[in-house]
Amino acid sequence: MAQARIASALAEIRAGQWDALHDGRNPFVAHAFLSGLEQHGCLRGEWGWTPHHLTLWEGDQLVAAAPGYLKTNSHGEFVFDHAWAHAYARHGLAYYPKWLCAVPYTPVTGPRLLAKTTRHRRALLQAMVELCGRESWSSAHINFHALSETHAFEGLSLASGATVGWLSRIDVQYIWRNTSGWADFAAFLAALDHRHRKNIRQERAKVMRAGVAFRIVHGDEATDAELATMHGFYRRTFAEYGNYPALTLDFLHHLARTMPRALVLILAERITANGKQAVAGALCLRGADTLYGRYWGAREQIHGLHFETCYYQGIDYCLRNGLTRFEPGAQGEHKLARGFLPALVRSRHWIAHEGFREVLGHWCEEETASVHRYAANLMLHSPFKHA
Repeated sequence: MAQARIASALAEIRAGQWDALHDGRNPFVAHAFLSGLEQHGCLRGEWGWTPHHLTLWEGDQLVAAAPGYLKTNSHGEFVFDHAWAHAYARHGLAYYPKWLCAVPYTPVTGPRLLAKTTRHRRALLQAMVELCGRESWSSAHINFHALSETHAFEGLSLASGATVGWLSRIDVQYIWRNTSGWADFAAFLAALDHRHRKNIRQERAKVMRAGVAFRIVHGDEATDAELATMHGFYRRTFAEYGNYPALTLDFLHHLARTMPRALVLILAERITANGKQAVAGALCLRGADTLYGRYWGAREQIHGLHFETCYYQGIDYCLRNGLTRFEPGAQGEHKLARGFLPALVRSRHWIAHEGFREVLGHWCEEETASVHRYAANLMLHSPFKHA
């Protein structure tokens, strides 16, 4: 039987052991990405993130793992459970700390139960419940898990015979897919109806008339100055919204060094009297078949610049590089008009308190029905000719 252990830092686990448990297609579960967050000041206990990775071992062999964190708030998760915490407080119960399986600050679907077999994935889930029981934590949460992991949650039980019920939640994100084999941006535009095609052309033309040109820079091509510029854009955006910028410049250097072709910077530049100047930028990560848009920022307000930098340049990059998906980040109905269609994202939640588990189970069922109706309504407004 596999033995469960907690790693308080990913550095305790060799990169080769961890990365052997997933197929490498999703950059966010890579040892380099997750350990980089810890090593370069992106995760702090006072921000609510304490690494608490769950691992399963058979002798000296790591057979399963889940990136995990002990949470004292719900910041940076993107699966919103603040109402649950408030309900606990009203009843004099402590919702925090809770245990979370996720990628910090990253609302991106991907593998969470890192293992080669369903048996080991199910063992991970059982170990999560036992961990919460042993530590008297309120709950365990698995955010943005892959659809392929869904079957692991079915019919779970503990050694005592008790049934383990994981509540299911869904939400909507907007994803671009090259399902028609478009060869270039013009072919993609041709698939849209006249109104949406015209709007995109007008937006792109305004950016071009403003004298802005774009350049793609991968991690192994990025200079220190370019990384600093992108980090400055990122910090500017967070300051505008009153949030703290958790990702450090050292972390960007780490990504450029350890994941050189996965890091993709989209830099918007304009010629000035002092030479070429970057006016905006988008930071993306590249997977096996998907581009993931993560952060953007700008120092000037130019009409259409956000759409061009964050959406159209990303689509163009996918078309040039044979990527079939582009996930530009969470939320934003405005993405629909630009070719990003609604897609469901999933999370699972185990609640220790039986009374709350039952009540929240009904709440999740109602939420799920509402999200399905919302997604169906969105599809009625698809910009494509034959959606």
